[in-house]
Amino acid sequence: MSIGEIENHTVAAGEPYERFAEWLAMAEKSEPNDPTAMSLASVDADGLPNVRMVLMRRWDERGIVFFTNFESQKGAELLASGKAAAGFHWKSLRKAVRFRGIVEVVSTEEADDYFYSRPRGSRIGAHASKQSRPLESRFALEKAVAVWSAKFGVGEVPRPDYWSGFRIRPVSIEFWSDGKFRLHDRVRYDREGTEGEWKVTRLYP
Repeated sequence: MSIGEIENHTVAAGEPYERFAEWLAMAEKSEPNDPTAMSLASVDADGLPNVRMVLMRRWDERGIVFFTNFESQKGAELLASGKAAAGFHWKSLRKAVRFRGIVEVVSTEEADDYFYSRPRGSRIGAHASKQSRPLESRFALEKAVAVWSAKFGVGEVPRPDYWSGFRIRPVSIEFWSDGKFRLHDRVRYDREGTEGEWKVTRLYP
């Protein structure tokens, strides 16, 4: 069933993820750079939104996963609010997907598995960078990288305690597909909580 054929109804828990998998596979073939790039929105203590680009590293029917420094601005905001929104826009396909939901920290095993799959330089960078905090100069960052590189030598670079991942467990997923004369197709999947069936609703463009 194409997105243009969907009518309002209730569907099984896996349906929106099947559509997401289809669109992501298309994007991996057509997008020149980073098809897993997504905008990530959080809010600060005053309710003022923050948005930035991150890379989705994993996904399944529990939600979408990205990794970061928990002491960064986004890390602190997500830990405090427990909620987030994310958006994918694949310009080459004229398609977009939005996720809104509850944030949970991934397991230690998931964090370790991804961290140790990263290049050595990226693992050292996780120790050297005080993410989101003021940096007095580029030289200071390069010096920190050199210090941590010397500390670990040729040995293993461990995952810092403050470096892990978040999973957005969606309560809403919206699919947008470009249409002529701005008569776009918009279909939203909503559910109560983070498990169970989805209610599908077609939206005016």
